[in-house]
Amino acid sequence: MRCSVVSMKGSDFSFPMINKKTFKSSELTKILKSLPDTASAFSYFKEVAQSQSHTTETCNYILEALSVDGKLQEMAYVFDLMQKRIIKRDATTFLTIFNSLSVKGGLRQAPYALTKMRDSGFPLNAYSYNGLIHLLLKSRLCVEAMEVYRSMIFNGFSPSLQTYSSLMVGLGKRRDIDSVMSLLKEMETLGLKPNVYTFTICIRVLGRAGKIHEAYGILKRMDEEGCGPDVVTYTVLIDALCTAGKLDCAKEVFSKMKTGRHKPDRVTYITLLDRFSDSRDLESVRRFWSEMEKDGHVPDVVTFTILVDALCKGGRFSEAFEILDVMRERGISPNLHTYNTLICGLLRVHKLDEAIEVFDNMESFSVTPTAYTYIVFIDYYGKTGDSVSALETFERMKSKGIAPNIVACNASLYSLAKAGKDKEAKEIFYGLKNIGLAPDSVTYNMMMKCYSKVGEVDEAIKLMSEMLENECEPDVIVVNSLINTLYKGDRVEEAWEMFTRMEEMKLKPTVVTYNTLLSGLGKNGKIREAIGLFEVMEEKGCPPNTVTFNTLLDCLCKNDEVMVALKMFFKMSCVPDVCTYNTIIYGLMKKGRVKDAMSFFHQMKKLVGPDFVTLCTLLPGVVKAGLIEDAYKIISSFLHSSADQPASLFWEDLMGSVLAEGGIENAVLFSERLVVNGVCRDGESILVPMVRYCLKHGDNPSGARMLFERFTKDLGVKPKLPVYNLLIGGLLEADMIEAAERLFLEMKSTSCIPDVATYNFLLDAYGKSGKLEELFEMYKEMSSHECVPNTITHNIVISGLVKAGNVDEALDLYYDLISDEDFSPSVCTYGPLIDGLSKSGRLYEAKQLFEGMLDYGCSPNCAIYNILINGFGKAGEADAACKLFKRMVREGVRPDLKTYSVLVDCLCMVGRVDEALCYFKELMESGLDPDVVCYNLIINGLGKSRRLEEALELYNEMKSSRGITPDLYTYNSLILNLGIAGMVEEAGKVYDEIQRVGLEPNVFTFNALIRGYSLSGKPERAYAVYQTMVTGGFSPNTGTYEQLPNRA
Repeated sequence: MRCSVVSMKGSDFSFPMINKKTFKSSELTKILKSLPDTASAFSYFKEVAQSQSHTTETCNYILEALSVDGKLQEMAYVFDLMQKRIIKRDATTFLTIFNSLSVKGGLRQAPYALTKMRDSGFPLNAYSYNGLIHLLLKSRLCVEAMEVYRSMIFNGFSPSLQTYSSLMVGLGKRRDIDSVMSLLKEMETLGLKPNVYTFTICIRVLGRAGKIHEAYGILKRMDEEGCGPDVVTYTVLIDALCTAGKLDCAKEVFSKMKTGRHKPDRVTYITLLDRFSDSRDLESVRRFWSEMEKDGHVPDVVTFTILVDALCKGGRFSEAFEILDVMRERGISPNLHTYNTLICGLLRVHKLDEAIEVFDNMESFSVTPTAYTYIVFIDYYGKTGDSVSALETFERMKSKGIAPNIVACNASLYSLAKAGKDKEAKEIFYGLKNIGLAPDSVTYNMMMKCYSKVGEVDEAIKLMSEMLENECEPDVIVVNSLINTLYKGDRVEEAWEMFTRMEEMKLKPTVVTYNTLLSGLGKNGKIREAIGLFEVMEEKGCPPNTVTFNTLLDCLCKNDEVMVALKMFFKMSCVPDVCTYNTIIYGLMKKGRVKDAMSFFHQMKKLVGPDFVTLCTLLPGVVKAGLIEDAYKIISSFLHSSADQPASLFWEDLMGSVLAEGGIENAVLFSERLVVNGVCRDGESILVPMVRYCLKHGDNPSGARMLFERFTKDLGVKPKLPVYNLLIGGLLEADMIEAAERLFLEMKSTSCIPDVATYNFLLDAYGKSGKLEELFEMYKEMSSHECVPNTITHNIVISGLVKAGNVDEALDLYYDLISDEDFSPSVCTYGPLIDGLSKSGRLYEAKQLFEGMLDYGCSPNCAIYNILINGFGKAGEADAACKLFKRMVREGVRPDLKTYSVLVDCLCMVGRVDEALCYFKELMESGLDPDVVCYNLIINGLGKSRRLEEALELYNEMKSSRGITPDLYTYNSLILNLGIAGMVEEAGKVYDEIQRVGLEPNVFTFNALIRGYSLSGKPERAYAVYQTMVTGGFSPNTGTYEQLPNRA
C-alpha cells in the first residue's frame, strides 16, 4: 500500500492518506480509532470523504467521538454528509445524536428530539424522516412514528410511497383503521398514486377489522383506477373473508380466481386450507385439496400439516394418524410442526395419554421436541389446574438441555399463578437472568397475577416499577390487573394513582380499566363519582359496553337509586343482556316494588331469556308478598321453555333463596303447589332445603319432622338418603336420640339404605351420651350391612371407648386399624387416645403415641399439643410442659388461648408464678385476647402466692381495660386468698360486689368467707356468714364445718 504523509492544521502529528485507493469500512474505522484525538480523527474523516464514500460504521464512530467532546456543529456536518451521500442512518446514529442533545428515553423520544436537532443546526431532509419512521415502526413505536410523519408534513417534506405503506402496516396491526384510511387520502393529496401493494394493505386492514364492505370498495376502486388486483390481493381478501366468517364469499373469490387471469397460487391454497380448517369445515378442506392437486401444486409438509390440523379439529384422529403414514409413503417426513399440531389437537379434547405417546415417539422418527412442544404440555397442565405436572414438564425440558424461552417460562408462570404458588413462580421469575432471558410484559403480568392471588399487593407494585425501569413496555392488561388488585386490597387511592399514571406510560385506558374503577366506586357507594367517570368515558374515546352499564346499574341499585338506574337503562347505547335485566329486577325488589319488578320481568322475556339468577332474584320477593300463584306461573313458564328438567341442585338453591327471603310459611305453600302440580318432579330436592331451614331456625326439630311427614305422607314425596341424614342429624343434635332411632328404623323399612354418614351420626350420639352398648351394636350392624366404616367412624368409636374409661380397648382398636393399609389416622384419632392416656397417668405412653404420629403422615396440631401439655401440667411436670410448648413454637404450630391457659395453670400449680406471668404477657403480645378463664388462673396463682396487690391489679384490668366480666370463680378465688392473707375487709367488699352485680354465691363463696373470718380471729362474723348461708337456702358441706371456729 502506497501512502503519503499529509500535514493537518491544528495538529502536531502526521497520518497516512490513500492515493486513489479505497479503504474497506473496517480498515477505515481502525485508522480513525488509532488517531490520538477527536479533532485529528474528524479532519481525517473529512479528507477521506473527498475521495470515497463513508459507511454507516465510520459515520457512527465519528459521531460517537464528537458526541463525547460535545462537538454539535461537527456532528451536524457528519449527519448532513450522510443525508447527501445517502448513507444509511440506523438506530445508533439517531441515539448518539439524541444523547448528545441530552434527550433521554431512546427512540421513543424521537418526535421531541427532532425539534432539538433542528434547533441545534442539524439539517433534515425527506430521506432522514423516512428512515427514522422506518426505524420507529421496526421498534413497534407506531404512535411516535405517526408524530414524526406529522412533523415531516408540517416541515414541507413528502413521505415516500414505501413510508406510507409501512405506516399503514404498523397502524393496521394496532387495528387503527381510521388512521390507515386517512393516510390513503393524504398520500393522494400529496400527488402520490397508491399502487397495488398500498391498496392490498388497506384491504388486509379493513378485512381484519371485519369491514368487508369497505374492503370490497377498495377492490372496486382498484379496477376503476386501472390498478388491477393481483394474486396477493385476492389471497388477502380471501383471508379477510374467512376471518370475518364469510366463508361462502371466500369461495366465490376463489372461483373468480380460477376463471380469471390471476390463478390461485400455493399461498392461496395454504390460506384456504388453513382458514377452512379453523372453521372445522373438513368437506371444503378436502375439496380445496383436490383443486390444489389438479392445479399442479404438489402437497408438501406444510399442506399435509394443515390437513392433519383440520382432521384433529373435526375429531378424526384416526385419519390424522393415517395421514402421517401417507406422508412417509410419499417421501415427505412429518416435521416438528406436524407433530406439534397433532399433539395440540389431542390436548384440545383432553386426550392426554395419546398426546404423550406421540411426544414419546417423536425422536424415533428423528424429530427432536423443541421448547414449543414442551410449552404446549405446560400450557395444557396450567389451564387444567395441574400446576405440579406443568412444573415437572418445565424442569424436564431443562434437563434435556433445551434452554427455556420466555414463552415456556410464561406458560409455567401461568399455571403457578392460577394455583397461587408464589414460591415456585418466584424461582422461575428470578431464575430468568441465569438462563439469559429478560422478562416481558406477559412475564410481569403472570407474576403480578400470582402476587395478586396470594394478596401480596406490594410485591406486584414493585414489579410494575421494575418493569418500567427495564424499559419493558407496560401492557394495558398488566395495569388493569394491578388496578384491580389494589381495589381488591382496599387500596383505593393507589388504584386511582395507577389510573392517572397510565397517561405518563402512554397507555390508553380500555373499557376494562373503566369497568374496574366503576366496580370499585360502586362497592364503596360512591354513586356521584361513578356517574362522573361513566360520563367521561365517551369524551375519552372509550364508549361503554354492556358490562360497563351493568356495573353502573349494579352500583345504583345496591345504593337504593333504582329510579336513576331505570332512566339509564332506557338510554343504553348497547344491547342489554340478562345480567342487565337481573340487576334492575334486583333494584326494584330491594325497594319492595314487587309488581314493578314482575312487570319488568315480563318485558324482559320478549327480548332476553331469563336465567336461574333471574328466578333467585325475583321469586323470593314474590313469595314473600304472598303472590304464590304468580310465583308458580313464573317458574312453570321458565321450565316450559327449558329443554331439560332441572337438576336437584337447581331446586335446592332456588328454595334456599325463597326461604331466606320469604320465610318458611310462604315457602311451604309455594313448594306444595310445585309438588302437587308436578312442576317439581323431584320433591325431595325441595324438601331438603326446607328441612334444613327448620332445623336451623326452629326452636326444636319437631317442626322439621312435621314438615317431613306432610310432604312424604300427604303429598307423596319419596324421601331419599340426603333428607333422612339431615333430619336424623338435626334430631341427634337436639339430644332427641329416641326420635332419631325411630326415623332410622323407618328409613330402613322404606328400602332406603343408610350410608356411612347416617351411621356416624348415630355412633357419635351414642358415644357422647355414654351409650357404649348401643354404639358397638350399631358399629357391628354397619359392617354386616356392607357399609364400610371410614376414618370418622373409627375415630368416633375410639373416642367413645376413651370416654368410657376403656383406654386399652381403644388402643387395641387403633393398632388393629393401622395394620390395615387403607386406614389413615388423623389428629381426631390421636386426640382422644393421648388425652385418655394422660388422664390415666400414663404419660410415657401418651408421649410415645405423640412421637409416632409423623410415621403415619399426621402432624400434631395445636389441639394435640394442648392435650399433652395439659397432661404433663396436671401431673406437676411443669418443665416437660414448657419443653413441649417451645417445641411446638419451633415446629411452626401457633399456640392458641387454650395453650397459654394450660401453661399458666400448670406453672401456678407448682408455684412458678413469675414464669406464669411471663407466658400471660406473651399471650397478650402475640395478639390473642385472654378470656375470663385465663385471668382466673393467673389471679388465683398470684393470690395463692400472697401477691394479692398484683392479683387485684389484674382483676381491675380485666374489668376496665379488657371489658371482661368476672364470674363466680374469680370472686371466690379473691375472697379465699384475701381471707387467708387476713385481708377480711377486702374479702367482704368482694362479696358485696357479687351481690351488686347480681351473681348468686355458692357454698364455696361462703366457705371462703367463713375461713377468712375464722383465721382472723373473728368467730362471730364467721358464724354470721354461716347463718346467712343457711337461711339463704344453701346446704353446708363438710368443708363448711371444718372452717367454722370452735365455740368453746
